[in-house]
Amino acid sequence: MTGLHLSKQIDLLDKNACTEAERLRKEARGTPPGVERDRLIRQARQAEAACRVTQWLASRELEPPR
Repeated sequence: MTGLHLSKQIDLLDKNACTEAERLRKEARGTPPGVERDRLIRQARQAEAACRVTQWLASRELEPPR
């Protein structure tokens, strides 16, 4: 797999995860307190973590192990 191809995939994952996190947060705000709201918030946190990881993977500062 080429570096450019991988970079495009990471970029797409990042956008999807960040967008999904925002959508879940918005949905949770409109949901009454309870199990469903907790589930939405938990999923939003997971999507935000995925967003941060993909941003880190795509960063220029990340170097391969030596």
